Amino acid sequence: MDLLNTLVDKGLRRELPTRDEALAVLATSDDELLDVVAAAGKVRRQWFGRRVKLNYLVNLKSGLCPEDCSYCSQRLGSKAEILKYTWLKPDEARKAAAAGVAGGAKRVCLVASGRGPTDRDVDRVSRTIEAIKEQHEGVEVCACLGLLSEGQADRLRSAGADAYNHNLNTSEGTYGDITTTHTYADRVDTVQQAQAAGLSACSGLIAGMGETDADLVDVVFSLRALDPDSVPVNFLIPMEGTPLAKDWHLTPQRCLRILAMVRFVCPDVEVRLAGGREVHLRSMQPLALNLVNSIFLGDYLTSEGQSGQTDLDMIADAGFEVEGADTTTLPGHRVPAATGCGSHGGDAPDAHGAGGCGSHGGGCGPCGEDTGTASVAEPSEPLTARTDLVAVRRRGAGTDLAPNA
Repeated sequence: MDLLNTLVDKGLRRELPTRDEALAVLATSDDELLDVVAAAGKVRRQWFGRRVKLNYLVNLKSGLCPEDCSYCSQRLGSKAEILKYTWLKPDEARKAAAAGVAGGAKRVCLVASGRGPTDRDVDRVSRTIEAIKEQHEGVEVCACLGLLSEGQADRLRSAGADAYNHNLNTSEGTYGDITTTHTYADRVDTVQQAQAAGLSACSGLIAGMGETDADLVDVVFSLRALDPDSVPVNFLIPMEGTPLAKDWHLTPQRCLRILAMVRFVCPDVEVRLAGGREVHLRSMQPLALNLVNSIFLGDYLTSEGQSGQTDLDMIADAGFEVEGADTTTLPGHRVPAATGCGSHGGDAPDAHGAGGCGSHGGGCGPCGEDTGTASVAEPSEPLTARTDLVAVRRRGAGTDLAPNA
C-alpha cells in the first residue's frame, strides 16, 4: 500500500503524518491488518530494536477519589467492588516495588487516587521514592498523583523521581463528556509542569470510550505536540459499577490499528501497552509487541492482569527481549530531554535501533485543524459485556496476598 510505504518513510525520519493518513490507518480493513502491523513494526524496530521495557504499578492509595471520571473504578460514586485503602507506608510501597523489580521491571510507577496531592502527600511520596531508590539504585520511578500545584514537580524531582505520568485520555473536544470535575487544560498544564521541572513526561490515552476515529487522532496529535517521552495506550476496562460498564466497543483488530496509528504519529517515543490489553487483545497480544516497546508487568491498579511469568514467556516466544537495566530506552536524540527516562548507563541506540501511570483505574492520577467526520468504528454485530474477562485485583499492594509479578 502506498499509504503504508509513506508512513514508514515518515516514521524513519520522525516526520509527522497528516491527519488524513492517521485516519486512514484506523480505516484499514482486516485483510490489510498484518500489512499495517508489519509497516509500523519497521518504525518500532528502527528506534527500539526488539527490546521490551517492563514497568510495574504500585497503587499507593486506592479508591475514594472525589473526581467523576466516567471510566474509573475509583471515581466519586463508583459502586465497583475494588480494594479501598489509604496511603501505603514507604516500607510497604518499597516491598511492593521490589516484586516488580525482581520480575524484570526497570520502572516503578507510584500511583495514588485523588484530584491531586497536598504538600503533605508530596512529602509522603518523596519518602517512598527515597526508600525505593535506596534499595534499587538504578530503577526509574514515575509518580502519578493527579493535578500538580506549583512547585510540587520540583519537589518530586529533588526526591529522586525520574518521571511524572498524567494522561490526556481523550480529545479536548470530548473531554467534558467523560469528566466534569476538572478540565482538559488542567491535564495539559500538569504535563507541562512536570516537563518544566526536568521530569520525563509520560502522557497517553484511553481508547474504547465511544470516541470517533477523529477523536483518537486528535488526542494522539495533541500528545505529539506535548512531546512526552512515553505514551501509554490504555483500552477501557468496563468495570461494573461505573458509567461505562457496558461500553464494549473494541475488537483485537481495532486495538492493533490504534497502536499502529500511535506508533506512526509518535515514532521515536516509548509507546506503552497499558491497561486493558489482556481483556481486548486477548490471544493477539504478541502481535502488539511489533508496535509497542513497553508494557506493564503483572496487575494494574484495581484490575488483574495476566501473571508476570506469562508476560515474560509471551515476550520471549514472540522473538523479543526484555530491556536490561543498563540499556537506554530512548533513542540518543531524545535522551537529553529525558533526564532519567531509561538512561541509566549504556550507549544510546543509533538511528538504526538495536510500550495513572498508564492504567486508567487511577482516577485523576494514572499514567485547531479540521479533524474530518470519521465515526465510531462499530462491529458488524453488537458486542456484549464480557464480565468474565474483568477480574478485580485482590492481591499485591494493600493486601496480605503476594503480588502477581
